Amino acid sequence: MGKASGWLIIGGSVVMMLGLCFLPAAFGPHADESMLAAGVAIFAFGTLTCSGGIYLKARALQSNTTSSAAKAQPKRQRGGCDLCGLEMPVIHCRVHQIHICGSCVADHYDFRSCAYVPSTRRSAPAKLAARAAKA
Repeated sequence: MGKASGWLIIGGSVVMMLGLCFLPAAFGPHADESMLAAGVAIFAFGTLTCSGGIYLKARALQSNTTSSAAKAQPKRQRGGCDLCGLEMPVIHCRVHQIHICGSCVADHYDFRSCAYVPSTRRSAPAKLAARAAKA
């Protein structure tokens, strides 16, 4: 789709130039209104073709960005560490917005950019125990 859109833009530009070539005949010493109408019509068709190519190029770029953005962010699971997903989180990195367990702190620790606070996320078994106590 990328090459076709480029060719449509180029072809539309050529047709627009062809439409502009009719203007000297329309405004010359022997002016002809039909030449002006033909030139305007050809120029408009070239503009439509060129804009269609730009639209196709934008749609191709849009489809590429949505597919890569969907792959970039994995689905987070609730209740566990955001990095390993196995242990209960003890620290929350406010810069990266992730909850980290004690084992993963060494991998993520950066004193220059990260700001850590105690994690408020409850572990999954504690949530289940709280629900069972209410019932």
